[in-house]
Amino acid sequence: MIAPTRAWKRSGALIAGAALGLVGVGVNAAPASAHTPVWTVTCSEVTIDLKAYSARVTNTVTVTADGKDLLPTQEFGREFSKTLQLPEHKAEIEVRLVVKAGDGDRFSRDETKTAPVCESPEPSEPPQEPEPSEPPSTEPPNTEPPNTEPPSTEPPNSEAPPAPAPSTPPLAETGGSSATPLIAGAAAAAVAAGAGILVVTRRRRAARG
Repeated sequence: MIAPTRAWKRSGALIAGAALGLVGVGVNAAPASAHTPVWTVTCSEVTIDLKAYSARVTNTVTVTADGKDLLPTQEFGREFSKTLQLPEHKAEIEVRLVVKAGDGDRFSRDETKTAPVCESPEPSEPPQEPEPSEPPSTEPPNTEPPNTEPPSTEPPNSEAPPAPAPSTPPLAETGGSSATPLIAGAAAAAVAAGAGILVVTRRRRAARG
């Protein structure tokens, strides 16, 4: 009866040891599956999201852009999340993430990604300024009554045409007028009448004497 008892004890010890070994493997494997480093790079920023790290050790993270520190080495515990702005660049630049886990190098990360160049928006045309409108007229409205007179029927030029020029040169003026011949005739008749009266008077006197 002594031999079987010892055999059972040995079997129990082996089973217990195997069980503890499996538990230890599971504990050590859990952190490996739990560490989740996630990070993205765009043309203007870097987003870092580190989760499920061990809080009982010291973990560090470093980010460089184009060989220059974008995030100097910083310690963190179980989680770390941050968004970093990239400097302006006219060509693609390399962004490097270095994560060192305090619970083993197998959980650390050293990765590099490329940040593209941001496309600049096309310049928009400046808005056209509206043409200035003419200011409203300040002249007073025309209040004169409408012209009701009938239109004139006279010809445009009512002046008499000029008299034609004489064909012979005009005589020089001597101070006489058109009544001069009449006056001379009347004087001659008066002289003739006076002479006749004088002759008749002499005859009568001669006859009486």
